[in-house]
Amino acid sequence: MRIETERLIIREFTEEMARDVHLNSLDRDNRRFVPDEVFETVGEARETLAFLISRYGGREGPLAWAVLTRQGGENIGYVQLVPISEGKWEIGYHIAEKHTGKGYATEAVRAFLPRAAEEAGTGEIYGICLRENAASRRVLLKCGFVPEFEGTGEYQGEKREIFRGIWRKTPEGNGS
Repeated sequence: MRIETERLIIREFTEEMARDVHLNSLDRDNRRFVPDEVFETVGEARETLAFLISRYGGREGPLAWAVLTRQGGENIGYVQLVPISEGKWEIGYHIAEKHTGKGYATEAVRAFLPRAAEEAGTGEIYGICLRENAASRRVLLKCGFVPEFEGTGEYQGEKREIFRGIWRKTPEGNGS
C-alpha cells in the first residue's frame, strides 16, 4: 500500500526505519497513552518492525504503515489497524511530538481509512482512546468517527475512562 496526500506519504515499513521508529516512540504522549508502543532501543524497534513487515499481504494484523513527509521523506509516525475481536478492527496512529499540532494525524487517518478498510476486508473501523487524550479524540471526530461509547471500558487490559467511536465505509468509499 502506498497513499500520497498533499503533505504525506503512507507506505510500508522497512527494517531501515528502526532508528526513526525508536526515536518517534519515546515522546511523552506515547509513554502516557500507548506505553506498549514505546521502544527503548533500536533493537526493540527492529524486532517489532520485522514482525509488522511479516504481516503485509495478510489479514491477521496488526497492519501498520509508516507516515512520512512528502517534502524530505522524514518518518514522523505510523497508522495501523489492529484486530480487536473476530472481524472487528481498531485504528491506531501516532505522530511524533515535534510534528504534532500541524494536522498530520488527521490527514493521515482520513487518507488511510478507506484503503485500510479494503485491506482488512471490513466496512467498519473502531477508534478508541483514553478520554483524557483530547487530541486523539479530535482526530477521530474530524475523520468521521461517530461517538459510540464514553465511560469506563477496556483499554490495554485495564479498566480506564475511554472514548470509542466507529467509522463506517460509505458506498462512495469515504467514512460516515
